[in-house]
Amino acid sequence: MGYIVFQHNPNYGPRAGLEGPFHYPSGHVLYYDPIAGEYYDPRTDWYVSSEDVAVLQQQIFDRLTQKSTQ
Repeated sequence: MGYIVFQHNPNYGPRAGLEGPFHYPSGHVLYYDPIAGEYYDPRTDWYVSSEDVAVLQQQIFDRLTQKSTQ
């Protein structure tokens, strides 16, 4: 069973050679590049720093924690 915690953007689908898409509560969509070992942002055509990915992932945990306490 799965849950959607926030809205997914239907404009982003699977891409060859990348894992994802991973949708975040802020609206960001990232793909994981297993060869580079980094997350890729298709809107900017750049890889995202580990620190920025950690912030986005923390948003998911915060949202889940928020939902479970309501």
